[in-house]
Amino acid sequence: MRIGIGQDSHRFANQPTDGKNFLVLGGVKIDNNTGLEGNSDGDVILHSLCNALSSAIGGDSLSTWFDEMVEKGVTDSQKAVEHIFKKIRQEKYRVENVSISVEAKKPYIELKIANKMKENIAKLLGIKKNQVGITFTSGEGLTPFGKGLGIQSISQVLISKK
Repeated sequence: MRIGIGQDSHRFANQPTDGKNFLVLGGVKIDNNTGLEGNSDGDVILHSLCNALSSAIGGDSLSTWFDEMVEKGVTDSQKAVEHIFKKIRQEKYRVENVSISVEAKKPYIELKIANKMKENIAKLLGIKKNQVGITFTSGEGLTPFGKGLGIQSISQVLISKK
C-alpha cells in the first residue's frame, strides 16, 4: 500500500472567467459563483487529487505535465485525473480510498452538491462513492481561504497493488 498527499489552491477571479459565472469543484459546475484564477478550469479539488495520486506513485506535481495539456487546449481538470489515473493503473495499483478537505469561506456547498462531487470522483477512479470522503471548513477566517479570497484543497489517497 502507498499513500499520497496533494494540495492546491487558487484565488477567486476578480470577475467571471471567460464571461461564465460559475465555479468548478470536484468536476461539478457550481452556478452563480465567480470562478478561480488559473490556466484551466481551476478545479482545486481535482488538482489536489491529481497531486495526491501522482505522489503516491512517486510522480511529479500536476503543473509538470498538466500545463502542457492546457497548452494543447485541454482545460477540463477531469482529463488530468484521467491522465494520472492511467499511470496508477499502468503501475498495477488501484485506489482504496480518497479523503479530501476543502477550506473556503465561500461558496457554501450543499450536501447534494458534495454528493455529486463524490459520485464524479468515484466514477473517475473506478471506485464506489463510499470510498470518497469530502469535508468542508470555513477556516474561521484565519487564513486567506477562510477570509474568502480563494479556495484550498488537500487530498489524501491510499492505493494498493492489484
